Amino acid sequence: MSPPLLSFWRAVAAILVLVASGARAEGLRRFALIVGNDEGGDDTRPLRFARDDARKMHGLLARLGGVAPGDAKLLLNESSKDFLAALTELEARAREARARGERTALLVYYSGHAKDGTLRLGNSRVGFEDLKKRLSATSADIRIAILDSCRSGALTRTKGARKAPAFQIESGAERDSRGLVILTSSSADEDSQESDALGGSYFSHHLASGLLGDADRSGDGRVTLFEAYSHAYARTVADTAASSGGAQHPTFSYDLAGNGDLVLTDLRAAGDGLVVPGLAPSGTYYFVDSAGMVVAELDKAPDLERRVALAPGTYRVKRRLSDRLRIGEVEVARGRQVVLEEARLRDAPFSDDPVKGVASAEGAWWTVGLSGGVQSFFDAPTRESLFLSVGLLGAEAQLHDYFRRDWVWGVDVALGGKQALLALPTLSGPAYKYSVMSLGTTLKSEWPRGSIAPFVGVRMAYLVMRRDFADAAYPDQKYAMFSPGLETGLRWQPLRRLHVTGRARLHYLLYTVDEQRSLGFWELGALVTYQP
Repeated sequence: MSPPLLSFWRAVAAILVLVASGARAEGLRRFALIVGNDEGGDDTRPLRFARDDARKMHGLLARLGGVAPGDAKLLLNESSKDFLAALTELEARAREARARGERTALLVYYSGHAKDGTLRLGNSRVGFEDLKKRLSATSADIRIAILDSCRSGALTRTKGARKAPAFQIESGAERDSRGLVILTSSSADEDSQESDALGGSYFSHHLASGLLGDADRSGDGRVTLFEAYSHAYARTVADTAASSGGAQHPTFSYDLAGNGDLVLTDLRAAGDGLVVPGLAPSGTYYFVDSAGMVVAELDKAPDLERRVALAPGTYRVKRRLSDRLRIGEVEVARGRQVVLEEARLRDAPFSDDPVKGVASAEGAWWTVGLSGGVQSFFDAPTRESLFLSVGLLGAEAQLHDYFRRDWVWGVDVALGGKQALLALPTLSGPAYKYSVMSLGTTLKSEWPRGSIAPFVGVRMAYLVMRRDFADAAYPDQKYAMFSPGLETGLRWQPLRRLHVTGRARLHYLLYTVDEQRSLGFWELGALVTYQP
């Protein structure tokens, strides 16, 4: 038997003994630190899905894992300093809860780069041994670390602590109803892997799918730590066996004396989800969101009812047969358990597979939105007589991560105008309407730091400016010219699909009035966009 399998079955035997001899660790005050970081420093390529994996785990633990919103911390592309500061805060809160007589559990989840025995958060580091000692000393009754450590590759990109020291916890001699468990996505000498089709890492996907219900083999509506791990282990090994990176073997290190098995998620907690009845055909069911990503899987045995705790929304359902698919659509309503009816599924050819995934060269995403701002020219006489300062309203579409990771290409249109009186050295008084139309395109680079992303880029705009006089005795005037420029600003993502951007633009233009002239202008604006 290979060493990874031998370690796995030793862990299985030890936990089964604990389950048989101890009560379940329930009634816990649960704290969670969820960290996702796509950046691993200057010598690594950015990951695609580490932040997404962290967002999914954060939402899942809040909805089904008994973690109150105020007891969870979500860090996206933050540094090791932020990581340790958040851990310190949660440790202090757990210590206060224990002082009040509460039993406590602290869960730390990390998805990102690891190399040479350290977690790589951008250009900062957290050592494996340092984290091990920190968790060992934490006063929480139960401590769980889930490490999906990774580095990027191609279509199925490898990610992980390549040839890093083993991260293991030895069984301690102290038996005081305290415990430390560490789950890792791969063994010490293996790479972990991401999947474009799954929109995340294999390990985190199968762990999350298990916590949503696929790992509930007992059918009691609760997923325990052991059920979740054994499910993620089996599915990760199976899915990566034929990949270019080779089979990936998650590991389970433990010192869980006197606690029994821990319930990680309660499928009944949210009150909503999907039930696959016992009479439904057996097989593997896939649940696909509107983006074509598999959010959960369910392995259905004959005559056994299964439950998957899907969040409210619309999902495509797929079950693969030998020569065709069975597909359909189901709506999960908030607070309701929906039963999947076989009659609502239809036969379809494999070409109609709803699982589209994200092509390796096409992992792009769109945002569309509305903008507002002000445009003004630097030269005061020109600003007062020829090109006036005006407010602008516009619309914009942006394509992210298409040409290169964290590059954004945008196209925009904006309109503005005002009523004015002509003011020239030789003539004043006639009223006119001044209007501006701007058509532009921008290519910029972002540097995401959690929910904040500063950026800088280059821009080209085509400006059309008009003066339309109320008095027909004065001819209307029109100016049209190209204007190159620069753009900088900050994008903030307060919600998963909502982005708010503040920006400044600096432009230069040539124009001819009696002779060729040049001047510059600036724009300040804000943009609110939605990510479909």
